[in-house]
Parts: sequence; structure tokens; C-alpha cells
Amino acid sequence: MDDLAAGDLEPDEAVADGDLAQLLSIKDGDAFIVADAWGDIRGGVDGLFGDGTRILSRLRLLIGDKRPSKLSFGLSRDNAVFTFNGANLALPPVGGRTTPRGVIHVERKRCLHHGHLFERLRLTNFGLDEVMLPIAFEYGADFRDIFEVRGLKRPARGLTDEPRLTGRGVTFAYQGLDGRGRTGGVTFSEPPWRLTASRADFMFALAPGRRMDLFLEAGACEDERPSRHRFQGAVTQAHRAVREIKDEGAQLRAADGAFSAWLEQSRADVAVLTTVLPTGLYPYAGIPWFSTPFGRDGIITAWQMLWLDPSLAKGVLTYLAMRQADQVSAFGDCAPGKIMHETRGGEMAALREIPFGLYYGGVDTTPLFVALAGAYLQRTGDLALIRQLWPALVGAAGWLETFGDSNGDGLIDYVRGAQSGLANQGWKDSIDSVFHEDGRFATGPIALVEVQGYAYAAWLAMATMAERLGEPGGAEWSRRAEAMREAVETRFWMEERGYYALAIDGEGKVCAPQSSNPGHLLFVGLPTPDRAALVSQRLLSHHFDSGWGIRTLATGGARFNPMSYHNGSIWPHDTAIALMGMARYGERAGVVKVLRDLFDAAKSFDMRMPELLCGFAREPDEPPIAYPVACMPQAWAAGSTFMMMQAGLGLSIDAWRKEVRLIRPTLPDGVDQLTLESLAVGDGVVDIQFQRLAGRIAVIPGPCSDPAVSVIIEG
Repeated sequence: MDDLAAGDLEPDEAVADGDLAQLLSIKDGDAFIVADAWGDIRGGVDGLFGDGTRILSRLRLLIGDKRPSKLSFGLSRDNAVFTFNGANLALPPVGGRTTPRGVIHVERKRCLHHGHLFERLRLTNFGLDEVMLPIAFEYGADFRDIFEVRGLKRPARGLTDEPRLTGRGVTFAYQGLDGRGRTGGVTFSEPPWRLTASRADFMFALAPGRRMDLFLEAGACEDERPSRHRFQGAVTQAHRAVREIKDEGAQLRAADGAFSAWLEQSRADVAVLTTVLPTGLYPYAGIPWFSTPFGRDGIITAWQMLWLDPSLAKGVLTYLAMRQADQVSAFGDCAPGKIMHETRGGEMAALREIPFGLYYGGVDTTPLFVALAGAYLQRTGDLALIRQLWPALVGAAGWLETFGDSNGDGLIDYVRGAQSGLANQGWKDSIDSVFHEDGRFATGPIALVEVQGYAYAAWLAMATMAERLGEPGGAEWSRRAEAMREAVETRFWMEERGYYALAIDGEGKVCAPQSSNPGHLLFVGLPTPDRAALVSQRLLSHHFDSGWGIRTLATGGARFNPMSYHNGSIWPHDTAIALMGMARYGERAGVVKVLRDLFDAAKSFDMRMPELLCGFAREPDEPPIAYPVACMPQAWAAGSTFMMMQAGLGLSIDAWRKEVRLIRPTLPDGVDQLTLESLAVGDGVVDIQFQRLAGRIAVIPGPCSDPAVSVIIEG
């Protein structure tokens, strides 16, 4: 996912000052903080951000003008609290003897609450002597738009006021060119002995065996003084906010400790990225670059979690319906009925220096919106929501029938409306992601193979929803779905290769590189069983399957590069969609093998699924190779864990029939027991246990609160 326009910086160019894999982040609502292992903000890509703007660009702790040594660092299991543990380096004498290194334990603990940073610095003296501790915090605020932080250059900026000292801290202010004033500040619980616009110095006497706490707060200016009470309250609320989201819906628990930790981390990552909006829950795409509502990402994440927690899909559908386009705009790449690609705050969006304030340059978001609505209805039976969304769904179908097919050839295609927009508008939206077999870029309008699959699913969903609602048009939408299926099978299938083409360009020529995109056709059930089997075999071959997941591009072809963003890397969400598609056609062994591979990869990332990783082949006793600027956490990467689990279990839910169906459920090697708790079906809730016994998977359903609900096991 790269929302920099063509010709601008590629994602990796914007991160010269640091590897995102070495940074940690916490989030609350529209605010998030990215800092290093010490908890320091150094002014590279890190910072405290709010509403698309970096509020704090520097925050650095020094003890005796040196960083403390690092003992440990990390996030709480729910991602709500960051903790650093360290020790002092040797300190020069201050009215006494030199303090040796390692006698002062240094702990930094922080959280975000209501967009505000709360931090506690705790110092404990384990030495034999009283110590005079010189403590300093360096800080600064640049109020740069997040796209500036990413590397975009602006012709002009607003005015930065002189910092204002308050006795216990400093206040920063910036007047943007959009006419909006932005403020931020840093405040301490104790007054520094020396305070400047960029640094606060403290001197504390710490007796042996004693500890002391200093509290600081940062972010939008508040009159309240930092205190132990405020800090503890913020930490409690931060944990509670994540827990309330994480505990929604059904839960998966494994007897294997490591596998259980992976499930727990993935669920926590989805939860911390999920924001409570007036329209309901919405999973923001990822930190740092995509901590905002994205259409495609929100839909896919909600679909990944749909079997466990339908509330995400409800929130996503409701929010996107409210943001549906109602006009034609080349700058915004929008037309009536189209569903949003992304929305942004910040000065550059407000000034239209970038089109992403409310941008519609995604060709797949509209059919995915309709298809998710159909999947949500089958999962929940919630006709009330579908009836509420029906005008938006009809509008989205109207866009597919008209603007979505720009040249009238029956395929859904895209051409960007303005140079400021995205050149490629599928999920692989980097500038080099759509090309011919010889490496030449495709010219528009471009019809991507997976987008036709999404449109097929959308037409089928419209037909089903119309029938359930008693609305007209179902027969026509069914006819359109069949016409799309025939078009894909006729125009995209490459008989000599036994595989589907990546795309068809504006001249009607096939883009023949073998990509992972046809895996999405399996997900929606478009191919015939014979062709689906060939696609599955290819995706599970060594050309695609790296041993860490499925590559986005097969090895050996033009533009293949395992270090690229979209042409040979591994995206967990893309792999999960392909596995879910394979499972739909009966594949199980390959599904759980790749699931296990991604679990093994997660062990190298602290049990967290990165946005993507490099597509090098797995080597014995070697870890996967990280993509250096991958977002972590990333919503659809975290959600991929649960879509892969669903695929392995062969699980589907039909609210109309009140049944849970399990077809040849399989567990990955090493996982001998799995429990699915509190699965809601209709008005009932059921627990299901899966246990490996004598080489087979036994399924043990618990009693259901609704006796009409049935658990059906096949195979």
C-alpha cells in the first residue's frame, strides 16, 4: 500500500533515518507515537502524531548527558503500554564520588489516552551511596504533515511561534497555511532547575535503596499538572479501551503456548488499530503511514475477522457508505457511487496539496464493499443493516455498471484522473506493479484479474441481498455475475500456461506475468474446479511458496525481486486470501503448511505479522528477511492469522440456516488442541473444541444457547 503519487518517493526512500522494524508504536484514536527502543523520539520518521500532523518531533532522555544502557524494552501484550528498562552509565562526581554504571535502574513507562502522551520515569538506586542524578529531557515540535515526514517536499509552510515556557514545561504553536492553529507541549510533574525551549534539566538526590518518579505529559496543551493519579488513570483506561475491542466476538485459544501467543498478538494488533468512530468500529490500516481509515484495508480486515467478530464489518460498511462519492472529480478520482480509498487529516490534505484528504483512487474498493455486505448478511442475518445500506449498495452497483467500465468492454478498469493520484489502483498500487511479460509497464485503462473476481462476488451479493430484501433487480445482477465469470475465464485464462493473466491493458493485450492475484479469484469462487486446482498447485509450488508465505510474483520472471514492495515480496493478507480460496476448493494440506510457515515467520517478529516481508527462499536455521519499512502493526496483516485459521478449519457460518459447517478441519503441525469460544450464530452462542487424536482432528461442539443452531462436520 503506497499512497505516494507516481514520481514521488518510494516507501523505502522516506525512511533514511531509521528502520521501522526497529521502532515501536502505540496508538489511541487518531493519535499514535513512534519511538525507538529507549522510548526516544529522534526526529527521523518517529514522533507523536495526531490528525495527520507530527506534534512532537523530539523527546530524548539523558542521564548525565548520556543515554542509559538498554536492558529490555517492549509493549504490553495488548499493545497499550510501552516499557523501557535500562541502567545508568558511569556518572561524573557531583559533590562526591563518581557513580559507577549499573547502580541506577531506569524505567520509562508510557501510554496514550485521548490522544495525549502520559509517561512515568522511575529511578531506583541499588547502590550503597546517595547519588546526585542529573536528568535531562530534550524535546521539540516541527508540526510537519505526515507526508512531509514521509519525504514529500512542500513549496511553503506556515508560521511557527516562539516556544512559550510555563515553569513546568514548554508550549509549542504553529499556524498552518490552512488557517488552522496547532499546539503541543511537554509538561513535567516537577519544575526543572533549568528550562529552555528545547531542554529541561533536573537534579535529584537519590538515597540508597530508594526510588523516585517523575511524570511527564505531551501532546495538545492541557492545564492539568502531570501526576501519579493522572498517569495511573491513563494506563488503566488505555488497557481497558483495547480490551473492550479485543474481547468482542469469539475467541481462539490454543494449548501450544507459542501458537496461542501468536493468536493473542494478532488479535491485540487488530484491536489496537481499531478506532471507535460515530459509525462504529473501524480498523485503521497501519502504523505509521496508514493510521487512518482506508477503504480496501478496512474491508479486507473486517472480512478476515467476520467469522469471529461481525461488528468490525458493520462499522466498516456503515462508515464507507457515509463517505460514498456523489460527484465526478479527476483530482479525487471519484464518481457517483464509488467507495472511498482513504481519508486524511493534516495541512497538506486540507490545502489539496495531496488528493488524499478524501480520495477514491482504488478500483477494487467498490466491489469489495458490496461483496462484504453480502458476506456480512450471510454471517449475521442482519437485514436491518443491509436495508439501511441498500441505497449505498445500489449506488455502488451503479458505479460498477457505468464509471467502473470506462471503455465498455465489460471489465472493471482504472485510469487515474490526475497526475497527483495513484498510477496503479489495485491493492498492488506501487508504480511498477502492473506490467507485461517483458517488463514494460501497462497502459490504461487497466483491468486487473482480481478486480473482476470482486465484481463477480459483488453481483452475486446484490442478487442475494435483493432477494432477501424483496427488492427488484436480482435476476439482472445474477446475469451480470455469470457474464463476468465467462469474461474472466475467456479473456484472462492462459491455456498454454494453465494460469490466469495479471491484467488486460488499454489495448486489450494480456499482461502475462504470473502473479499471486489469481489467488483472489479462488477466494470468490469464480474459477472452475479444474482451473482452481491448477492455480492452487502453482501457488503452492516453489516458484511462489518461499517457505515463509506466498510471493506476490513467481520467481524467474521480469521484475521479480524478493526485496521489492509488490514484485516478489510476501504479504500475509495476500497469502491468507489465496489460502482461503484454496480451502474453498477443498485444499487443506497446503493451507496448513503455509499457515505454519507464517507462524514460524512471526516468531522472528515478536509474534507480530508485518505488513510484508522479503520473498527470499527459506533456508535451514535462518530467519525470514524483514522488509525494512514494513508497517507493524498492520491491520490486514494481523487479520490474516484468523483468515488462515478459518481456511484450515474449513469453517463457514450460515445465519439463515443457523449452522456452523466444518469441512475436513485441519490443524497445523505442532498444534494439537484448539478451542473456539463464544461463537455467535443467530441468537445462540457455541464453543467448539478441536483436538488431534490418533492422527485425526476430533471436533467436540459444546452445548449451544439456541437449540436450533447446529454444528455440521464433514470429512
